[in-house]
Amino acid sequence: MFNFDDANKRSKEVMDVAVKSYSALTKGFQAIATEATDYSKKSFEDGIAHLEKLSNAKSLEAAFELQTNYLKASYEGFVTEATKISEMYADLAKDAYKPYEAPVAKATAQVKSAAAA
Repeated sequence: MFNFDDANKRSKEVMDVAVKSYSALTKGFQAIATEATDYSKKSFEDGIAHLEKLSNAKSLEAAFELQTNYLKASYEGFVTEATKISEMYADLAKDAYKPYEAPVAKATAQVKSAAAA
């Protein structure tokens, strides 16, 4: 028979888990947005500084060397940042799923015990 107290208890548990997961998602996305903003700002500032250096180059060879060094540093910085952000996304997924681990394990155990009976 349907028990309203059990249904109320379960719905409260589900809501608590959803709120915890949503909180983890929010914090993770905020951290990623902050990191992306900081990288964009730094990249823009580096680009402006490079243009100033490039405009003061005395020869074509010096300009070519400046450009080569800038491109190399920019690429390395981008790869580092992309790796960092991908790790942040992986951590975000783990943190968002963490509140669901206990209820899923509990439900799995109940299904297994019901199937064995």
